[in-house]
Amino acid sequence: MTHIWHPKRSHKKLWDLELDCHPFPHLLIRNFIQSDSFTENLQRELLDLNFHEKSNDLYKFNQSDDLKKRKEPHITGLRAALFGLFRSWLGEVLGIELEPIVDVSCAKYQYTDVLLCHDDELEGRRVAFILYLVPPWESSDGGTLDLFSTDGKYWSVGVCSSSAIYGWLSLCVFVQVAEVLSEDKCRLSLSGWFHGPSLERPPRHIEPPFPRSPHLPRDETLLLEWVNPLYLDVDYQSQVQQEFEDSSEIQLKNFLKEEKFKEVSEALRLTDVQWTKQGPPNRRCYEVASLESFPQCVSACWELLCSEAFFLLLSNFTGLRLHYLSPSDEDEKDQEDEEEGEATGSSGDTPSANKNNKGPSTPVCVGELRRWAHGDYTLLHDGDASKAEYALDLLLPLSCPDWQTEFGGFTSYIANEEDEELLMVYPEENSLALVYRDKETLKFVKHINHRSSTLPIGDSCRRAVYDFSFVYYE
Repeated sequence: MTHIWHPKRSHKKLWDLELDCHPFPHLLIRNFIQSDSFTENLQRELLDLNFHEKSNDLYKFNQSDDLKKRKEPHITGLRAALFGLFRSWLGEVLGIELEPIVDVSCAKYQYTDVLLCHDDELEGRRVAFILYLVPPWESSDGGTLDLFSTDGKYWSVGVCSSSAIYGWLSLCVFVQVAEVLSEDKCRLSLSGWFHGPSLERPPRHIEPPFPRSPHLPRDETLLLEWVNPLYLDVDYQSQVQQEFEDSSEIQLKNFLKEEKFKEVSEALRLTDVQWTKQGPPNRRCYEVASLESFPQCVSACWELLCSEAFFLLLSNFTGLRLHYLSPSDEDEKDQEDEEEGEATGSSGDTPSANKNNKGPSTPVCVGELRRWAHGDYTLLHDGDASKAEYALDLLLPLSCPDWQTEFGGFTSYIANEEDEELLMVYPEENSLALVYRDKETLKFVKHINHRSSTLPIGDSCRRAVYDFSFVYYE
C-alpha cells in the first residue's frame, strides 16, 4: 500500500482502497465496516446521543460531544479500532508517527445544514477522517464532501466533490460539506483527526484593503430627488439621531422615494449588468456589479450614497463627524468650556481645550453593489479582528419582497472571540440599515440556504437579492 501513496500518482485503486491525489492526497476505503449488524447498532447508539445545535458564520449542523469517553459497546469498539490497529496501519502507510490521541465526534446534517470552506488548521492535526453512516444517497441530496485546491497565495480556488471515508495529508487544504438538500434524509457521520508532528505552515496571504474615496461634490438636489421627504425633516433627523445614539443602529423604512426605488430594482433585474463572483471561497461567495455597467438610474443612486449631501445627512442621522459642517465632540466641549468661561470670567483657553491641534480627518467611504443567491455567504477570518476599525455600515436591500429569516442572507454582528450575536440585520426592501461598530465588533453574511429556492422566479430567471453595501469612516 505504501508505494501507491505518492503525490505523482493522480489516481489508484487497490481492492476496496482508492487513492486520489487531486486536489491533494486523499484515500477512500469502501466497506470500512464489514458487519451490517455492527453498523446498525453503531448507528442506533450514535442517534441516541445528545446533540448540540452548532451555528455561526461557517456552519450549521448538530454535533455530539467528544466520543473519547463514551461507554456504548459499538462506539467503544469502533474507537478502539480507529485509534489502535487502523492508526498503526495508517501511520506506516504515510511514514508518520501518529499519536494515540482520540479526537472523534458525531455530526448530523439535515435539510439546509452546511459546513463551508475551511482548513481546520490547528497545531498537531495531520490526518482527517470521516466515516459515513447514511441511507442510500444521491447527488441531488447534497451533503457532498468538497475538496478545494489552492493557488500561490494559499487561497482556496477550484473544487472537487467526493464522498466516503477519507484521510488527507497536506500543508494547507480546504474542505467543505455541501448543503444537504434532502428534506427526509440525515447525513450521519463520525469525524476526527489523527495527530502527529506539526508541519511548518506557509505564511498567510494578507488581502489589500479596498480603496476608500472622499465624498462626491453633489449638493442637496440629489437628496430632494431621491430621499423620502420624511427623512429630510430636521426635527425627524433629530429623533433618528437620538434613537441611533441609544442603540448604535437603526433601520429607516421606505428610505428612497417609492418611484425611485422601483426604478432601480427593475433596472437591476432587467438590464445587462456585469457581475463578478467574489472569492476566495474560504472568505466569501457573492457577486459584485461593475460600476461601468450600471444603468443610468443605478449610477444616480450610487452617486447619492457617495455624495457630499448624503455624508452630511448621515452625520445628522448618527451624530458622527462625516462632514465638516457636522459638530464634533471637541466642538461641543469647546462650546461648553466657552459657556463655562463666560460664566466664571475665564477665557476658556485651557490645555484640554487645545489638546487636538490637528485638523479634522477627511471622511471617506467604500461601497459595493452586491447580488446574493442560494449558496452565497461571507466568513470571518483570523486576521479580521486585528484590522477592525470604528466604522458606520450602511445596507440598502433591493428586490427581496418575500425574503424570510429562515433563508439566511442576514448580516450578523458579533463581538470578537464571542459566538453570541449582538445584532442581526435582515434584508428588507427599501429599508436603510445603519450600524456603528467599534474595533471589537465583527460581521458576516449568513449562508443563503436552499429554502430561498422557494421564492418565485422573477423576470431575470434568477432568485436573487441585491443590496448597496457601504462603509463610512470619520
